[in-house]
Amino acid sequence: EAGYHVVFADVNMEVIDRINKDGAYTVHIMDVESRDVRISNISGVDSGGGEIVDEIVRAEIITTAVGLRILPFIAPAIAKGIAARRAAGAGLRVRKAAGVAAPLNVVACENGVRATSRLKASVYEALDAPTAAWAERTVGFADCSVDRIVPPVRSENPIDVVVENFYEWNVEEKSFVGGAPHIEGMNLADNLLAYIE
Repeated sequence: EAGYHVVFADVNMEVIDRINKDGAYTVHIMDVESRDVRISNISGVDSGGGEIVDEIVRAEIITTAVGLRILPFIAPAIAKGIAARRAAGAGLRVRKAAGVAAPLNVVACENGVRATSRLKASVYEALDAPTAAWAERTVGFADCSVDRIVPPVRSENPIDVVVENFYEWNVEEKSFVGGAPHIEGMNLADNLLAYIE
C-alpha cells in the first residue's frame, strides 16, 4: 500500500519459488466483516545466497519478522549488504546537497523489546571499523513495537496469510536516518517505551 516493491528473503525455497511464480499473495482479514487484500509487486530471494546482498544494496528499508532467536543468524547477510552499499559508492542514489549515500533503514518487527537494537549489535559485530563508522551516518536502526494476531489458519495457497483486523506498528522516529518513510499504518513514536508499556 506504500508503493514499495517488496522483496521477501527466506531459506525456504518452496516459499520463494511460489512468491516469484505467483508475483502476489492474499491477506485474508478476519473480523466481524472479513475482507481480502491482494498484495502484488513482490519477489523473493534466497536469504543464504548472493542475491540478498544485491537487494540490500538497492533497498530503502529492511524489515524483519523472523523471531528474536533468528536475528543473529540474519545479521551477517545484512552486514554484507551494508558493506556492498559502501563499496558501490557512486552506484548508490546520492543526495545532491549533502553528497552522501542515500540512507538505509532497518526495523525488526519482532515480539520483543528493542529487537532492532539487538539486531544492530549483531550486524555491527560483522562489520569492520571503517564500514561501521560509515553505517553510523547512513544506516538507521529503528526500534518498534508491533501488534497483530496471525491465527494458525491454513490457506489453500501456502503464501497467503490470515490476520485479525486490528494492528499497531509504532516505530521510533528519531532512529531513522534521512527522515522516516511515509508508510500508511506506521505510527511514528517519540516515546516508544510508552507504547510498549
